[in-house]
Amino acid sequence: MSPDQVQLRRLIIISILASLAVVLGIVEALIPFTVTIPGAKLGLGNIVVLTALVCFGGRDALLLICIKTLLTSFILGSFSTFLFSVLGALSSFLLMYVMVRFCSKLFSFMMISVAGGIAHNLGQLLAASIVLGTSKIFYYLPFLLLAGVATGLFVGAASNHLIQSLNRLQLFAVRNPQG
Repeated sequence: MSPDQVQLRRLIIISILASLAVVLGIVEALIPFTVTIPGAKLGLGNIVVLTALVCFGGRDALLLICIKTLLTSFILGSFSTFLFSVLGALSSFLLMYVMVRFCSKLFSFMMISVAGGIAHNLGQLLAASIVLGTSKIFYYLPFLLLAGVATGLFVGAASNHLIQSLNRLQLFAVRNPQG
């Protein structure tokens, strides 16, 4: 395959993954997930993000996050929703990227995902603090930490399963397969 064909194939796969992440985000918004922690979500789209980070690397995963965040915010939210999403997504991405890139032998997908979920919630709290003009919103942190751990475990397990399945299909080489 020529280098142009490889790049085109990567772009097509990233586009498909971005579409899947947006659809999962919309489906998630339709699920009446009533919990006592306002704003807590399952993070279904993050399954695709973690998979892309592991399988394709940081640049492609960041592109996926940008597309997912923009489209999901335009479809489902407002400017403040976009601000919350982008700060949460970038916080999560940065931490997970460092963990996958430099510490992948030390951490499982579950741990990377949990760290990403917690970082996402911290980013969202920072956005809320900016929008509301108060740091009192950080009193909400313990509840969001619990939600980040719970959803991170779910997303990590699902990502691990998806990555293992993609590796068996041999559509592309997984950069960092874990057992």
